[in-house]
Amino acid sequence: MRRRNRITLEDIAKKVGVSRVTVSKVLRGHTDISTEMAQKVKKVVAEMGYTPNIFARSLSARKSNMIGLIVPKIAHYFFSAVIEAVYEGALQRKYETILTVSQENPEIEWKHLQALAAMRVDGIIISVTQKTDDIERFKWIRKMGIPLVFVDRKPEKQISGFGSVVTDDHNGAFQAVEHAIKIGYRKLGLIGGNKKINIGRNRINGFEDALKEYRIPVNKNWIVTGGYGKDDGYNGFKYLYESGSVPEFILAITYPVALGILEAAKDFGVRIPDDVDLICFGDSDVGRFLSPALSAIRQPTRELGIRAVEILFEDIEEKEITREHHVILPAQLVIRETCTTKRAKGIENIKNIQEFEDTKLTTK
Repeated sequence: MRRRNRITLEDIAKKVGVSRVTVSKVLRGHTDISTEMAQKVKKVVAEMGYTPNIFARSLSARKSNMIGLIVPKIAHYFFSAVIEAVYEGALQRKYETILTVSQENPEIEWKHLQALAAMRVDGIIISVTQKTDDIERFKWIRKMGIPLVFVDRKPEKQISGFGSVVTDDHNGAFQAVEHAIKIGYRKLGLIGGNKKINIGRNRINGFEDALKEYRIPVNKNWIVTGGYGKDDGYNGFKYLYESGSVPEFILAITYPVALGILEAAKDFGVRIPDDVDLICFGDSDVGRFLSPALSAIRQPTRELGIRAVEILFEDIEEKEITREHHVILPAQLVIRETCTTKRAKGIENIKNIQEFEDTKLTTK
């Protein structure tokens, strides 16, 4: 394969017949270069296909005009909306965004943090993986002098010196469970999530606190924790179904978990919301087109990204990475076709349950 020759400032200067400094000044927009000369240089730059070495420039200027963004997934309505908001916010400030994806793997996340630091980004926005529990990597980023802001997800252990923008997950879960209780449900369960990161911890606590507020016993058998994906929803519902006891109402810890629950319920012949009712944490543009249309706790996805960028650039411009700025944004309960009125009775009361035994799947 033929190796591409990189065009340098010296190459352009030689062709125009001026010094390297003159070319550099033209590209940087200096006003002490005549309009005629600037146009001549720019014409040659375009003809030769020159592109600046942004990494070399960042070494000399000590500023890269780039920020890093680390998310667990891309193929997810929530994260895609946050990514778009971050990109827009950075572009408005004439910054480029380097997007990396951890794939819910803490080791990949650590490699991305190291790579972004090596690229000399001016700041980092990160939503940690569901398994991230090592905070030393973030202490290292702080020692490197790189501002960092957590968005939506952050580690269980508190880390000083970084800002964060999160949803009021506790109150969002509380609202959903409170609504279910007020329309008559008393057998309530939860599927998905864990307490390793803030979103799982706060949503589970919000679920339990709502039951305690209304003096309804917390049935630990109806709380099936795990992860945040579709498989976690499917396997969680499968576990409850095969135990022979599924509650009247389930709070899905995320929208993908809810999709897994819907798929499992269909496989086992359980009707939602007629047999088991459902609300999920997190909304999607397609959620209203499902059958049934899912009631959901809507997160302010765009605002999460926008506020994260604002906080990050406050830190970048002030060069103050020890200041902490934490924002908690409200969630909104959106009622659609599930959980409108009490109708479900749980699996213990479903008639002819044996008819569905043959539909059980041993693996998924």
